[in-house]
Amino acid sequence: MKTLVNRAAFNFKYFLFWIAYFVFARLIFLLYYFDKTQELSFSTISKTIVYGLRLDASFSAYISLLPFLLIVLSIFISNKPILKIIKVYTYFVIVGCTLLLFIDAGLYKAWGIRLDATLLDYLNTPELMVSSASTSQLVFGGLFWFITSILFIKFYKKLHQNFLNFITKDHFSEVLISLFLVAFLILPIRGGLQTIPINQSNVYFSKNMFANHAALNYMWNFTNTISHKADLDNPYQIFEPKVANNIIQKTKNKLLNSNYDSILITKKPNVILIIWESLSAKVVGSLGGEKGVTPNLNRLSKEGILFTNFYSNGDRTDKGIPAILSGYYPQPVRKIMKLPSKTRSLPMLPFEMNKLGYETSFYYGGDLNFGNMNTYLLNAGITNFVDGSYFDSKDWNSKWGAYDDVFMKKFTDDLANQPKEPFFKIALTLSSHEPYEIKGEYKFGKKGTDNLYRSAHFYTDKVIGDFVEFAKKQDWYQNTIIVIMSDHGHSSPKHEGEFFAPIKFQIPMLWLGGAVNKNIKEVDAISSQVDFSYTLLDLLGGDNSKFVFGKNLFNTSDNQYAYYSYNKGFGVVSKKGNYLFDYIKNESVSASGTYQHLDSLGKGITQNAYDDYLNRK
Repeated sequence: MKTLVNRAAFNFKYFLFWIAYFVFARLIFLLYYFDKTQELSFSTISKTIVYGLRLDASFSAYISLLPFLLIVLSIFISNKPILKIIKVYTYFVIVGCTLLLFIDAGLYKAWGIRLDATLLDYLNTPELMVSSASTSQLVFGGLFWFITSILFIKFYKKLHQNFLNFITKDHFSEVLISLFLVAFLILPIRGGLQTIPINQSNVYFSKNMFANHAALNYMWNFTNTISHKADLDNPYQIFEPKVANNIIQKTKNKLLNSNYDSILITKKPNVILIIWESLSAKVVGSLGGEKGVTPNLNRLSKEGILFTNFYSNGDRTDKGIPAILSGYYPQPVRKIMKLPSKTRSLPMLPFEMNKLGYETSFYYGGDLNFGNMNTYLLNAGITNFVDGSYFDSKDWNSKWGAYDDVFMKKFTDDLANQPKEPFFKIALTLSSHEPYEIKGEYKFGKKGTDNLYRSAHFYTDKVIGDFVEFAKKQDWYQNTIIVIMSDHGHSSPKHEGEFFAPIKFQIPMLWLGGAVNKNIKEVDAISSQVDFSYTLLDLLGGDNSKFVFGKNLFNTSDNQYAYYSYNKGFGVVSKKGNYLFDYIKNESVSASGTYQHLDSLGKGITQNAYDDYLNRK
């Protein structure tokens, strides 16, 4: 009986050890984001721990399953090999969980979500996976990983030593009781006796999303999203498919035609699309943002057509590219660009441009394998590529690829050699990506992420301004459209309100060039990236029938809208109101103006887009 008590005591303390670990991990997360934590009341901070305990207990129970089963075996065989296996297993889990704790903390600022299965999408390019972190972050993060792992290993070692001589072989009658202790773990794993097992929504207690995210157990969230990665059903289905489609078409069908008589002054202009990494409207003065960050773009905004209410549909490059070139809504969690089996059936703007006689090219100063971009672009029908392999290593920053000035010089040189017309050339910049390594002066200094962000965009703004001045001197300029667009918005500089508020997704888009009607200066209708391909093909007389999510950018109706998705949620922006919905809480996060119709519209789009994603083979 005494040995049974010792086994039960070991199980109980082992389970509590892991709960203590995850409470500590939550405190580390709150300290790491101290600027956000200090905005919370003491009561709210306490609730992140209290509410988070259910998921802490759930994942602690998962970890404890193997040790509990091994303790049952110790009834029959010597305790030494059993306890040694448990010790090695525990050390391994400590090191692994602490590594993921470091990764989770580092990625949260950029992604705005706790660690999930998205991480797996980048494992085939690990060197690029860590490129968002600065060298100092990697060094201090590695040191933190080492120290925390050692501390908890020592803590466990002391606990382990206390039981080394107290768990011995015993009578088989203890088996049933010991197995009951294993079965008891089902209770914390499920989160209780309720019908529906515990999920993320059980720990969401606040209107402040950072507080909800802090309450999440990062390991539970990570493994849960992995286990649901292969879902074949639509988790966002609310309406019958025909009802969802009718909700969308009722609004969208009125927005397919332009309200302008003449937008282009030539029939088959060259098209240059510059996709500017991470540029947010928050730092574009001509859009009401900060005045001094993009002086060249601000100046050029007076020379072309500026879209003053334009939005990205996602928050990462691998969501932005398909939105721009395929007119395809990103999923709240999935990334279609990672799946060649699905992307090969997508509508592709370059492919349609090829059919119109355009020569298509894609320029990028980094590794095109990142995020499976290369396969997507090949499926898009692009035949000419320039990537990071074209540039000398001395012209690379330490993370992503060639500096923007070096990269754009290659782009400029190729365009100076009288390219065959008509051409469609795409250039994707990279220097304004974290960790913001640029050449020359940091205009806004290096103190704090927001100033690094500003400095990097000031640098890229100069590079793009120089390119446009070069283009104006070329013979082909009078028959060319230059479109400058961001691939996605950004959390920097810090904004008021929700992390996923519309301001995070608002981005610039500017149309310049001799082929653009100079009498059109601004378009203030609400629009987004998925509308670009539909509209351009409409202007060029191409086939846009497959771009089913798109609307016409030049339709100026007040009914225009922009939809964007983020992790387990969506936002809809219109002139009449804005609406954010969270699928974990299953309720609105924020709403303003006349927003009631945006609820059904957003849910209909999310459901419809995910059905389309599932049906692509």
